[in-house]
Amino acid sequence: MSDVAIRVEGLTKRFDTVTALDGIDLDVPARTVFGLLGPNGAGKTTAIRVLATILKPDAGRAEVLGRDVVREADEVRQQIGLAGQYATVDPNLTGRENLRLIGRLVHLPRREVARRADALLERFELTAAADRPVRTYSGGMRRRVDLAAALVNRPPVLFLDEPTTGLDPYSRNEVWAMVGELVTDGTTVVLTTQYLEEADRLASRVAVVDEGHVIANDTPAQLKVRLGSTVIEIGLTDALAAKRAHDVLVHANVSSPELEDSTVRLTTHEGARLLVDALRALDAGGIVPATLTVREPSLDDVFLALTGHHAEEVEA
Repeated sequence: MSDVAIRVEGLTKRFDTVTALDGIDLDVPARTVFGLLGPNGAGKTTAIRVLATILKPDAGRAEVLGRDVVREADEVRQQIGLAGQYATVDPNLTGRENLRLIGRLVHLPRREVARRADALLERFELTAAADRPVRTYSGGMRRRVDLAAALVNRPPVLFLDEPTTGLDPYSRNEVWAMVGELVTDGTTVVLTTQYLEEADRLASRVAVVDEGHVIANDTPAQLKVRLGSTVIEIGLTDALAAKRAHDVLVHANVSSPELEDSTVRLTTHEGARLLVDALRALDAGGIVPATLTVREPSLDDVFLALTGHHAEEVEA
């Protein structure tokens, strides 16, 4: 297998007057988790659907394991698995019946269908519930059986479109652990998500997509380093006091303060010195902070800097 599992060049997709993808370029390294971040409508799901051969692009090209997603769509489908936001298994069938049905649909040898279904049920800790209808499963169990269904044909490339949407923290951690195991076994995973903690924990590389464009593409660590090594958040009693503090810091030439509601935020590579300068300037202006937080940058800070809003502001 090449070191690049997926290659995207100038990919464009339009829906009437809306341009969902506007010439994006991506290389996804093999045997890694690649994260696609962005608000709703940014183009993430459209990109996944093009790569999974569900949609045809209007321009550009994409390859999965060296196969063109348009000219060699049948070959691509044999190499991929896809799990969307919502479970696509039949709720009236049991977990075992669902996996065996998928096995027949992907043309596994008849003697292999039952063996593969049982192996996946065991791997995803669903053996005890295997003969219950999926409608009786918890949200986490439904997500696990959906992931199992996407893996019936042992795909070397797996697309996960917001796989933990709506799950409780315990179930989300279960899915994260399973994704890690898949990559250890050699699977390439492309993950779309609005949970920045998810991308930070799982992805070795992240592309931020906004309005059909890739506006950043790097490792989570490098994206955060570019922003600054330290984030200083100065909380005031209300928005008016925060605006006054912001103006004082601007007048004193203390970095480039950002104002958000009742908080003034400073992002810098000179944490200790800047903190001292900021507190001195505020003290000279007769302003006493209500709260003070000093922390490392997060992917949410990166997202805010790149798109102008926090990730949670765009979830739906």
